[in-house]
Amino acid sequence: MKRRASAMLLPIALLAGCAAGPDYSRPTLALPAHFKEAPHWKPAQPRDGEPRGAWWQVFDDAELDALEHRVDVSNQNLRAAIAGYDQAVALAAQARAQFFPVVTGNAAYTRGRSPGVGAGNTASVQFAASWEPDLFGRIRRSVETASATAQASSAELEATRLALQAQLAQDYFLLRVADAQNRLLDETVAGYRRFVELTRNRFAAGMVSRADVAAAESQLASAQAQRVDGELGRAQLEHAIAVLAGSAPADFSLPARAVLPTTQKLPQIPALLPGELLERRPDIAAAERRAAAANAQIGVAQSAFFPTLSIAAGGGWRGPGLGDLLSAPNRVWSLGPALAATLFDAGARSAATEAARAGFEQAAANYRQTVLAALQEVEDNLAALRVLDDEARLQHEAVRAARESLAQTIDQYMAGTVSYLNVITAQATLYNAQRAELDVRGRQLAANVALIRALGGGWKGLAAP
Repeated sequence: MKRRASAMLLPIALLAGCAAGPDYSRPTLALPAHFKEAPHWKPAQPRDGEPRGAWWQVFDDAELDALEHRVDVSNQNLRAAIAGYDQAVALAAQARAQFFPVVTGNAAYTRGRSPGVGAGNTASVQFAASWEPDLFGRIRRSVETASATAQASSAELEATRLALQAQLAQDYFLLRVADAQNRLLDETVAGYRRFVELTRNRFAAGMVSRADVAAAESQLASAQAQRVDGELGRAQLEHAIAVLAGSAPADFSLPARAVLPTTQKLPQIPALLPGELLERRPDIAAAERRAAAANAQIGVAQSAFFPTLSIAAGGGWRGPGLGDLLSAPNRVWSLGPALAATLFDAGARSAATEAARAGFEQAAANYRQTVLAALQEVEDNLAALRVLDDEARLQHEAVRAARESLAQTIDQYMAGTVSYLNVITAQATLYNAQRAELDVRGRQLAANVALIRALGGGWKGLAAP
């Protein structure tokens, strides 16, 4: 008897070892041997499991560090992503549960009357179990889909976290640039006010015309208007930072502090970076896992062409009353397999399979595009840092030259050899050069943050939050 049972189970075991649909392999993509802007880097192979760490600490700003930690705790977009990941994990567990039998139980007690029998009681206690052997891999492919989706959700959670951290850092540095520009305007307004008093005194002494006074007053009013306008941009940046940190703007404020990281404190790009940097990009990992999930869906669709086998068993007790319900004469049981197959569906299964194949091609194309976009982001920001470094040096020289030119022009004006128009021009030149220098500093900081994000988050193997 045991030998016969083993012979009956052997085909099932053999069938259970195969699964409908193609086995997954990562979509191929021809990558360059090196980055155009950094030829010593190696091409990317996404690995989402490595930590990214507190990458913003390279800027050595305690206030930024505190704000970034608030993102992890209080940002609502991040909380939504965490809930999405938890949901995906639960769905994967739900899919895995299909491997196991389902057991149910019920108990009932009724009293009724029927013709020729009269009134009577009926009591029952019954249990049932059913199980579907995964002969053609439908359940296995479903589990692969759910597991890959959960892994994609995990990577998307990290991508959301990184995007929020980078956005906060960029907004924070833009706010500090706004503080520096407002301080520059305060100094400029103070300087223009002194010149208004100077020209008024010279006009009273008959040394200059009323036109010089009017020009000085106009220049002062224009600078004061720009200073007022500067408060708007700063206020909007502060509001954006508040929301990123999980606070209402009314409950959040950052005191003005016109301090920016010096060039020496900016992260320096090593001549040779390890390949793990780009491999940690979570959006690439998420796109690759979505492709794996879509591939498994092909197997789920193809398994519908095969019959399903289910094995059901039931047992319990059924009798006229509760007193001797659990006695042997009242015992009932059932056991047997059932085979079901779809004989005609007007091409629905074929269409579902083609749709699943198209879904995989779409996911594979999305993965390749994500990799290409990641390479572009790295190239763009490497180029930006290289160009901005040169621009910052030139702009610093422009500020030095404009400051020297203004000093000489003032001396000439006081000596009466040039008109006040020359002073206004020199003052405007210096202010514009100084403002442009701050703008370049802000763009450098933004490009540094963008490069770190493009690399998947930090250059050090720190513990992930």
